[in-house]
Amino acid sequence: MHNSLNSLFRIKFLLCALTIIITSCQQKEPKKITKKQPNVLFILVDDLGYKDLSCTGSNYYETPNIDKIANEGMVFNQGYAASRVCSPSRASIMTGKFTARHGITDWIGAAHGEAWRKHNRHDKLLPANYEHVLPKQDITIAEAMKSAGYKTFFAGKWHLGEEGSYPEDHGFDINKGGWKVGSPNGGYFSPWKNPKLENKTKGENLSMRLAKETAEFIKTHKDTTFFAFLSFYAVHGPIQTTQTKWTKYRNKAEEQGIQEKGYKMERVLPIRQVQDNPIYGGLVESMDDAVGHVLNTLKELGIDDNTIIVFTSDNGGVASGDNYSTSNLPLRGGKGYQWEGGIREPYFIKVPWLKSNGTTTNYPVIGTDFYPTILDLANINLLPNQHVDGISLKPILEGKSLTERPLYWHYPHYGNQGGEPSSIIREGNWKLIHYWEDGRNELYNLQSDPEEQTNVASSNPDITKKLNEKLNTWLDSVKANKPSKDLEYDEALAQKRKDYLKNTFMPKLEQDRMKVLSKDFEPNADWWQSKVTTD
Repeated sequence: MHNSLNSLFRIKFLLCALTIIITSCQQKEPKKITKKQPNVLFILVDDLGYKDLSCTGSNYYETPNIDKIANEGMVFNQGYAASRVCSPSRASIMTGKFTARHGITDWIGAAHGEAWRKHNRHDKLLPANYEHVLPKQDITIAEAMKSAGYKTFFAGKWHLGEEGSYPEDHGFDINKGGWKVGSPNGGYFSPWKNPKLENKTKGENLSMRLAKETAEFIKTHKDTTFFAFLSFYAVHGPIQTTQTKWTKYRNKAEEQGIQEKGYKMERVLPIRQVQDNPIYGGLVESMDDAVGHVLNTLKELGIDDNTIIVFTSDNGGVASGDNYSTSNLPLRGGKGYQWEGGIREPYFIKVPWLKSNGTTTNYPVIGTDFYPTILDLANINLLPNQHVDGISLKPILEGKSLTERPLYWHYPHYGNQGGEPSSIIREGNWKLIHYWEDGRNELYNLQSDPEEQTNVASSNPDITKKLNEKLNTWLDSVKANKPSKDLEYDEALAQKRKDYLKNTFMPKLEQDRMKVLSKDFEPNADWWQSKVTTD
């Protein structure tokens, strides 16, 4: 009996020792950690020009939070919007397709065909028809991200169709403020008129409200994986700011020296030559404050090191038409124009774990590239049949190179900013603009002439012919709509309008500019209702 107990004891001892050894070995083995897919924050600003940031060369506007994205990410010096106006550009971001392919070639709501005559502009052409909703058959980037397990969120300007074609109809789980209207209906201070964004506090700033909605979404979903699309209504007109910010930028304009003249005549409309609008300066800074709120949220939650940040605009700054808000110099033109000022944009991508952060590239990129780039960075299978006009920029972000490819733009319309119906091809350093009024071409070498001051089409006939043929072949391949002649065109009435714009309207713009810069300027008693809250 005694020997049996000893034997049993020895067996238990050996089993215990073996258990300890096995446990010890298991603890020494490294834990297998599966890295969570990255979050994505996409920030899209409306009508922000290439030179509207301090990090892109403005010495008037102050944008420290956006500058931080640029400084910590990769800056694409030759980044383009897919269109010179909003809806087409936004549709291209969502679909990865150039505007002529998806069919939304003008801002949704713009007159076309014979309806264009109601503007009494007496133009030579009737603008082409265009699609008025984001095509249902397209798989949007939001739908692709959602299919990959991402929680999707949209805040702000949509302008891609009526009810039935809102963000929630195209892959976004949550929509705060996105509907058919493209401007800040009711203004930038509550109460605004937006059925998708309730009014909470009178005088609340719209940009900050959209940022807070985005931040709350991020807080709620910090432990999941999210795709948040913050689409500001700013800096679209009607431009508004607080008295405090107006005073800051009014004084800054005076310190820098207020120029006697702020405009010159471009081909069709007067165009602003200086950045000295204190209302716009305040609007830009308020938008930057809102960006800072979201960036701080990411940092406070400790998820900034696993969040890709994209920052861009949908078209050039408004230098003509609307509120004549800003200047895009040295780039020619602005929103609505066919020149670089109308399509060249701030274009930043921050990928926290890549060594490319803090660098720049001159490789030409465009809004259609965001779709495949985001999928690629998130290790999601690409959809080449969908984002057919975009390429993944992941190689560039990793310090590698990509081959040259042509970029195309198609705008068979007149805009209220002075642009002309035209189509564009850029290949290498060459940019060709084909005008639909008379079939003429402009050719620019963007390396030697980035300001597009010298049309070299006549001195480079072979290049002009080659690019023109390539452009028209591509337009035909995608069945692009084109404008038609207006048989009621009256040259005398057209000239009368041009004389009015130069001799009467431009002097009035100068008067309005000086009025906004005067020390006693006051838009109304409560500064667009902003005075009811703390600035």
